[in-house]
Amino acid sequence: MSLATIALLCAAMVGTSFLSGIFGMAGGLILIGILLALLPLPEAMMLHGVTQLASNGWRALLWWRHIRWRPVAAYIGGCLIALLVWSLWRYVPGKALALLLLGVTPFMVRLAPARLQADPESPVQGVFYGIACMSLILLTGVAGPLIDSFFLGGRLDRREIVATKAACQVFGHLAKLVYFGGIIEQAATVDPLVAILAVLSCMVGTLLAARVLETMTDTQFRRWANGIITAIAGYYVVHGALLLVTA
Repeated sequence: MSLATIALLCAAMVGTSFLSGIFGMAGGLILIGILLALLPLPEAMMLHGVTQLASNGWRALLWWRHIRWRPVAAYIGGCLIALLVWSLWRYVPGKALALLLLGVTPFMVRLAPARLQADPESPVQGVFYGIACMSLILLTGVAGPLIDSFFLGGRLDRREIVATKAACQVFGHLAKLVYFGGIIEQAATVDPLVAILAVLSCMVGTLLAARVLETMTDTQFRRWANGIITAIAGYYVVHGALLLVTA
């Protein structure tokens, strides 16, 4: 990997970690798109896993007092079920399908009947979304809009959303590193220097975002978060569809 590419990736990681540090979302979605454009899918997944593990871990540490542990436990339970199933299948999708899956899922959540609306405080929904999100993480690299929509659907305040989702994502991305680093046939590795720079970049972006989150209201947080989810998900649907058409 050239120095110019490494510098570009570090800048992208600072920026996307800053965005995720404010909203607890979107940064990972943007970053995986950049990595998929520059690297083969297994390598992109591995580097993305390192950056997101660092970003979410640091964010969870900064806001640990606001973590709601019951939703975390239910979510991880679902993740373990999905990890077991996908470890037996070991399927890796193409980029077009990965992008379409990323984009379609939040719209599916919004179209769900009122009685099935997302509630992160429901243990049953926590397990279900854990299965669905872990599946998306292993297929596309991120659970992005789906887990974002899940946590926005309840009554948690902005700090609880950011902190609890970060704790959930730590497990998800750790599992992704194990999956793409040793379970699938196309197992990949990450350059140690690039990994260290990625971790430092994510920590910088997360620290810069903390003060911005403190100044926002819950209403502003939810309005911006929903708009960001819609914009990014729509982009991935269009991009994935174009890749399928031109393939």
